[in-house]
Amino acid sequence: MPPLSAGAPAQGRTTTTVLLGLAQTLAWASSYYLPAILAGAIGRDLGMARASVFAAFSVALLVAAATGPFAGRWIDLRGGRPVLLASNLVFAAGLAALGLAQQPLHVFMAWAVMGLAMGSGLYEAAFATAVRLHGRQARRTITGITLFAGFASTVGWPLTAWLESSLGWRGACLVWAGLHLLVGLPLNALLPAAGRAPAAPVEPAGPLDPQAAPAPRQQAMAAWLLAFVFAVAWFISTAMAAHLPQLLLAAGAGMAAAVGTAALVGPAQVAGRLIEFAFLSRAHPLLSARLATLAHPLGVLCLVLLGSPAAAVFAVLHGLGNGILTIAIGTLPLLFFGAAGYGERQGFLMVPARIVQAGAPFLFGLAVQRLGVGSLWLSAGLALAACLALGRLARGLRR
Repeated sequence: MPPLSAGAPAQGRTTTTVLLGLAQTLAWASSYYLPAILAGAIGRDLGMARASVFAAFSVALLVAAATGPFAGRWIDLRGGRPVLLASNLVFAAGLAALGLAQQPLHVFMAWAVMGLAMGSGLYEAAFATAVRLHGRQARRTITGITLFAGFASTVGWPLTAWLESSLGWRGACLVWAGLHLLVGLPLNALLPAAGRAPAAPVEPAGPLDPQAAPAPRQQAMAAWLLAFVFAVAWFISTAMAAHLPQLLLAAGAGMAAAVGTAALVGPAQVAGRLIEFAFLSRAHPLLSARLATLAHPLGVLCLVLLGSPAAAVFAVLHGLGNGILTIAIGTLPLLFFGAAGYGERQGFLMVPARIVQAGAPFLFGLAVQRLGVGSLWLSAGLALAACLALGRLARGLRR
């Protein structure tokens, strides 16, 4: 079965979206969102500080950064189905190893295995699979995948907490491992086979390519700027996930209000993706990405000027921008470089993002300790720098 071209039927794209969206929800819930619930229990049982458990998670992110380009290249050559199926097996092995860990070293080794699965089974692999199947028509598929997976924390955190209270943290890890075998494997097995990789892009220029492809020198500059934008997006997202309640407390909110307000970020991310899907899908991807980078600084301005009464505004604006930027991570490389070689290129573009993501909780935590709510000026400045980088890309594309 050859790769689907730009004219692939909408029904095929819908099937891809649903299968990948459900599989991604499972993958994110059982990896990225696992330590927030289980870190304390793991630490108490194995005599580890909570920070040490998160250090093991950081190892997984670094391993994922190294794995991504290789997984992307394999998807370019053979399609996403075999890579995603293998990731389910590796996820299951890593979660089982974590559930059977008897000492801190075992926890680090288990998360290193999980890093292999994360590098070959999270968004970058899913986006590359969608592009491999649907070419330049993959933008709405990418948006749909993120809509499904936007509920990973909504599903994953309560389910992990319930499993931990019922079966203990070890039982929770083993159940998640079983879900990868019983649910994740069948979902990814139903994906269409991509066939042999084409020697050249098989689809004509589409709506993401209104002008001629950028020259090689422009492409090199675009790669550096996109890598910077993606690194900023992941740094801010991870830093806020780790420290948002503390920042809202520093802004004057009470504990209950801080936790409740921080919980608005998840629904706001989904809302941002819905806005992209319903209203911005016909706009140029650079326009929606630039608007998204401005949402966080605008929220910071409201919070710093108005204090705790604007906490909900900040959380919603941050969530909206973060949700749309997740889609931009998938669509902007498609805009500048096309579908050929998308997976490997996407893997390399995300290496800096994974590295800074691993260090974001610690580094931004130092800023929060010293500056309190003033540390948000740092994240706002980074977001504005990303917006300027996207503006530079837009000017280059116009020329």
